Amino acid sequence: MTAATKPRAEAPPIQPEQQNNHWLLGVILGIAAIGMVGIVSIAGLALTLGGSGATAPVSSTLNISLKEFSITGDLIAPAGNVSLLISNDGSMIHNVVSDELGKKSGNVGAGGTIQLDLGNLAPGTYEIYCDIPGHKTSGMVALLTVTADGSGIDQVAGGHGGEDPDWAALDAAMMSTMMQFPAETEGLGNPVLEPTEIRADGTKVFDLVTEITPWEVEPGIFVDAWTYNGVVPGPQFLLDRGDKIEVRVVNNLPMGTDIHWHGVHTPNDQDGVAPYTQDLIAPNGGTFTYEFTVTEDAIGMYHAHNHGQMQVVNGLFGVIRYGENPVPRGSTISGVTLPEDLVIAQDIPMVLNDAGVIGFSLNGKSFPATEPLVVNQGEWITVTYYNEGLQIHPMHLHQFPQLVYAKDGIPLEQPYWVDTINVAPGERYTVLFRPDDIGTWVWHCHILSHVEREEGMFGMVTAIIVQGVDGYDQTANPVEPANWRKAAGTPVDGADHENLDHDGRSLTDDPSVSEDDADSNQDG
Repeated sequence: MTAATKPRAEAPPIQPEQQNNHWLLGVILGIAAIGMVGIVSIAGLALTLGGSGATAPVSSTLNISLKEFSITGDLIAPAGNVSLLISNDGSMIHNVVSDELGKKSGNVGAGGTIQLDLGNLAPGTYEIYCDIPGHKTSGMVALLTVTADGSGIDQVAGGHGGEDPDWAALDAAMMSTMMQFPAETEGLGNPVLEPTEIRADGTKVFDLVTEITPWEVEPGIFVDAWTYNGVVPGPQFLLDRGDKIEVRVVNNLPMGTDIHWHGVHTPNDQDGVAPYTQDLIAPNGGTFTYEFTVTEDAIGMYHAHNHGQMQVVNGLFGVIRYGENPVPRGSTISGVTLPEDLVIAQDIPMVLNDAGVIGFSLNGKSFPATEPLVVNQGEWITVTYYNEGLQIHPMHLHQFPQLVYAKDGIPLEQPYWVDTINVAPGERYTVLFRPDDIGTWVWHCHILSHVEREEGMFGMVTAIIVQGVDGYDQTANPVEPANWRKAAGTPVDGADHENLDHDGRSLTDDPSVSEDDADSNQDG
């Protein structure tokens, strides 16, 4: 028997009043649902921002200004994501580096900008600096301060914000540093190295010790210099042709080293280039002895070759010189005749550096600690420039022309007069001059950022102090090199200057030039 299915009862028809009530209930329930979603969203946001104790990282962009030689601008930021908007307001290439954070910007040229993201920084201080050689030691280093609550951000270091510089303070700083010259400091480089012993066969034995030594590069500023026998530059080797020498080296540095004899002839196994010609001299007491014979006159340098970018610029360099470099006595050069009996009163080494802990310096010292050259009026002086740095240096001597007569120790067949001689890394130039005029005459690298900064004069500057001599007649044999017209055979004394063009050519002798054209040429 099949069970019968009971028919489903139909719902009663909805009355108009009930329909309106259902519509109203739906609206109310919809509004309530939207409200619940909003409450849940707000609660979730609150939980994200504060309910769990975590906060969204604060992001800060700091404006940083670079110039010779300082880092200024916004140097305080709250904890969080920090980026630097770097502007180069100087005249040289700069960058920004943080060793602690492992961050480095690209190099940026004068007038350029670049951004550097430092990441999420916790409260603390972080050193930033420019790692272009010599720039950090010249002052391009600053501390970035990150605070927990953003306090102190309005007290921005460096005067950023478009304020005018304190011009009077800048003038005072320059005058103050210049008036300190010559400032006394501990240590003096370039002492002549005497043999420790002379063997029965005439061999001269010298001792060099490499070590890290406190070195006063500027008044009151000591650096950890890498030194030969405790001084920068290292001791001078002054040798004669035929000398047989031994140089015993003890290495007390924390890393291996060697000595390359730059610009002088040695056997290959004495050239000082590990691992090709020798093993590294081991750190912390390792030894090595160099042995060779002086075969010809030369003007050279000696310095570390292993990690020279670190060891040399930090102080491991010195002068080595063999024999005499012949002065062109009796020669007439650009109208100046050198006396046959010319006597050299002083022969000076000037070693240039621009990087490492030594920085911009002359003979291991930065102005005002550089040593002046004191001479008597009318004395003949020779100077050899040795560039042990990483940059070129145009060396300018005020007032007195320099006769360049040797390059890298090789006498020039055609010496020439200059007031500025450009010396590249590794080069040696030897010059002769005669100071005739009494007074203090400045002598410096003419890349001005190598000698001046906002804090005043520094770096590659010294001076010649010329003392008067009773009865000295500087007109008897004047050192006045002829100008280019005289040297070319075209006299200027008594010339018709009104009818010469800008290149010194006669306008009236040229039939193609009218009198009106000549007048207009002179007016231009």
